[in-house]
Amino acid sequence: MALALAGLAGLLVLCGLAAGSEGWSLQWLGGWAAVDNPAAAEWALVLDIRAPRTLGALLTGGLLGLAGAIAQGLFRNPLADPYLLGSAAGAGLGVVLVLAAGGALGHYIGLATASSLLRVGLVGAAFAGAVLGVLLTLLLARGTGRPMVLLLAGVVVGILLSSVSELVTLVSPEALRGKQIFMLGSTSFLGWPGSAVLGGVLLPAAVLAWRYARALDALVLGEDSAASLGLPLRRARLLLVLLMALATGTAVAQAGLVAFVGLVAPHLVRRVVVVTHGPLLLLSAAAGGVLLLAADVAARSVMAPQELPVGVLTAVLGGVYLMVLLRHRQRGLL
Repeated sequence: MALALAGLAGLLVLCGLAAGSEGWSLQWLGGWAAVDNPAAAEWALVLDIRAPRTLGALLTGGLLGLAGAIAQGLFRNPLADPYLLGSAAGAGLGVVLVLAAGGALGHYIGLATASSLLRVGLVGAAFAGAVLGVLLTLLLARGTGRPMVLLLAGVVVGILLSSVSELVTLVSPEALRGKQIFMLGSTSFLGWPGSAVLGGVLLPAAVLAWRYARALDALVLGEDSAASLGLPLRRARLLLVLLMALATGTAVAQAGLVAFVGLVAPHLVRRVVVVTHGPLLLLSAAAGGVLLLAADVAARSVMAPQELPVGVLTAVLGGVYLMVLLRHRQRGLL
């Protein structure tokens, strides 16, 4: 499966470099050494815009796939996703607060200056909000020792932060449009700096998750059986929750709320191969990257020159996949 995912990723990277607002083109392949011709101009476009966006989509999907596999292993629930612990609501609140503050500052420092500050502040605010949401969940649940309590605490924190976000948009209506764009998810703003951040988080997160994957294998047997094996479950569970928060917060900060990738990627892997959590985590990261990159290429191409929000496309495709899966399981029970 790893080879198949690598092949799909390579093919999709080529598609991502070829897909543009005016359709698909490979003219840039001969433009890297050319001067003052259309191929050279397209090569510059690919290098500055399409390449970082393609790489960023692959890395964002990898973070979401990894976080989804961790969540499903921690809660022993195949319907768990990376946004369960309040990270999505926290990120949304952070974005709304920055947008509201930017609208107020625009009256004093000028709209151009406020816009430049917003571009920097939104990423940091989304990441800080996502991490804050998870920390509030951990505080409310008093640690990670009781997974069901932790899950319920995440639901409560998510509702609370979402409510605060709605109140802020009532006070500052100009923040509503920016919030909607963020909630739909988009890879169109990804550049080389964002891709570097995504890669810098994905690599160590994947290594650490692999190292502590034995704890997830042990939890499959139940809490008591896992504790009898002598593994440091409390430390491993806390570290995995923090890794999930870091991966989710980084992905959300760069691309907004991209739905269903973290939920569907581990499902697809488990339907193809039966492996322990170590390989499952890495394969889920690869599958998440392939899924999001495929959705990004489709979002650019389906209605070109217009572009669909990639989060809407992943939500539709992910929802259809889960409906089909549920239908097949119901038939199997009859």
